[in-house]
Amino acid sequence: MNQLELKTRSILKKYNLHPNKKLGQNFLIDGQVLDSIAAAAELQKDDLVIEIGPGLGVLTAELCARAGEVIAVELDRRFINILESTLNEYNNYRVIHEDILKLDLKNLINGLEHKGNVKVVANLPYYITSPVIMKLLEEDLGLKTIIVMVQKEVARRISADPGGKEYGALSLAVSYYGSPSIVRDVPPESFIPRPEVISAVVKIDVYGVPQYDVRDKVLFFRFIKALFSQRRKTILNSISNSGLFSYNKTELNQILDSIGVEGTLRPEALSISDYVKIVNTLAR
Repeated sequence: MNQLELKTRSILKKYNLHPNKKLGQNFLIDGQVLDSIAAAAELQKDDLVIEIGPGLGVLTAELCARAGEVIAVELDRRFINILESTLNEYNNYRVIHEDILKLDLKNLINGLEHKGNVKVVANLPYYITSPVIMKLLEEDLGLKTIIVMVQKEVARRISADPGGKEYGALSLAVSYYGSPSIVRDVPPESFIPRPEVISAVVKIDVYGVPQYDVRDKVLFFRFIKALFSQRRKTILNSISNSGLFSYNKTELNQILDSIGVEGTLRPEALSISDYVKIVNTLAR
């Protein structure tokens, strides 16, 4: 049993705490993984870090040691006082008892004084992974980097390239806002209690300036979701069945031909640039 596991078990015993299965709580007890997360964030002393789900504060302490300021957002009230205790050697943190999906992050960030980059680090419960990631990306928060611990299957979907079975609407949505990569896999024994799946640390470098000229962003994301809900159909049939445009199949086929996209391809074969080109053309 390593020191991090001993410390974690000691805190849980001291406060008579048991992980809340409903909230998907698994506590990290692998120091190497902790170091990998902190290193991937490339923290500087003037950076602001928003940590989602600090739990017992093991990772939070590492973030406090490396960053300028840490805002820890915790849903489980049981951990609030514990965090104040485990982080007592630091004075550059603030704990917020709130549901991250309901928190006005933009208002929070704008109300803080910070000179460096804004970065998010999170060990997310698997059942809210996609909603939290999309909230962070969609709300124009001025983030530099997002580091998240997620189920490996989801990590592969986030970072998937066109052509594979993991490639889908989530891959495209994330790649619209930033550049994702998998930092490392995390085995079940790195947590207590052990999850039933392998996890992975994902890094998303958020684009400071939009990389794609999308005329109608709402339509663009509706289009992506519509096509991948019919991923076994061809692009031509999927667009025709989506109900988003009034063209008939002959017209659609001609339009696709004119922009160099084969209507017989399936959704996973197209890059994000292809999708941008199709939507911008059809929406004229």
